[in-house]
Amino acid sequence: MEDYYSDYDGQTILVTGGAGAIGGNLCRKLSELNAKQVIILDDLSSSYEWNIPKAKNIMFVKGSILDDEMLKRVFKEKPDYVFHLAAHFANQNSVDNPEIDLMVNGMGILKVLEYSQLVELKRFVYSSSGCGVYGLDSRMPFEEHDTSISLHTPYQVTKLIGELYTNYFHNLYELPICNARFFNVFGPGEVPGIYRNVIPNFFYWAMNGKPLPITGDGTETRDWTYVDDIIKGLLAMGIKEEAIGESFNLGSAKEHKVIDMANMINELTGNEASVTFIERRNWDVKCRLLSSVDKAGRLLGYKPQMKFEGGLKEVYNWFTDNCDNIQRTAEF
Repeated sequence: MEDYYSDYDGQTILVTGGAGAIGGNLCRKLSELNAKQVIILDDLSSSYEWNIPKAKNIMFVKGSILDDEMLKRVFKEKPDYVFHLAAHFANQNSVDNPEIDLMVNGMGILKVLEYSQLVELKRFVYSSSGCGVYGLDSRMPFEEHDTSISLHTPYQVTKLIGELYTNYFHNLYELPICNARFFNVFGPGEVPGIYRNVIPNFFYWAMNGKPLPITGDGTETRDWTYVDDIIKGLLAMGIKEEAIGESFNLGSAKEHKVIDMANMINELTGNEASVTFIERRNWDVKCRLLSSVDKAGRLLGYKPQMKFEGGLKEVYNWFTDNCDNIQRTAEF
């Protein structure tokens, strides 16, 4: 166990979006670290009650980050830490619903920051997007200083807006913020659906004997990062003094081809339907994604551990264990 984990013992922690895949795994870990109370604020717009971690020190509040009454309720508990993971997810959803995306990802984080300013927070950790804030004019592997304002989806725009707001609250009010830039997070806990990530969707289709639809030719790469590695990075960002006012890539620093990922999933599930190729979406312009995690390694001690193949096996095991609930709630 990391030496700073004991700092969460006896603390009150608010996790917005805590019913989601990343949030749920984070809340479960915080509960295990003997937090006094872990408060989940989530409207279940893209998550389900059956998938929320249960423990005596976890309190679930169903509500939106846009609802002042709900925000007053959770901030009345005077959290020591806020992990802001609530978001309107993701790229295609934002293209289809840009106004909702701006409200949730823009106004939402502004409201949470305003309430955070009223309590004496030890840290505000924001979940940004490494796949979003870097553009075609950013060099790979992506480094934290090389962000772009030439973006291709509302989700990418609003994730960058979130960082601008956290930085503003740090610069003007000295709120102890830090920004986590996630890269293609995967792992147990993500229910498949029309706007969800490719790995849970591929497992769902493969386990139902369907061909896996690849946009493009399959040689495209992604920096898939296992959720437990992400959680370790977030926990370090919450404690390390060096993290305050900074942005960090949380990725695997490795590329994997989409076709290789699809073949691994078909092999794991015994799916003989293979793959099919479809036209790439017009906003999907990045054929490669690769993070540099040198800064996170240097300042946070961040070092991703899970091998990609091992992470896929863990997802398969989770799908097998939760098959009935997944089949019942998957939304396509």
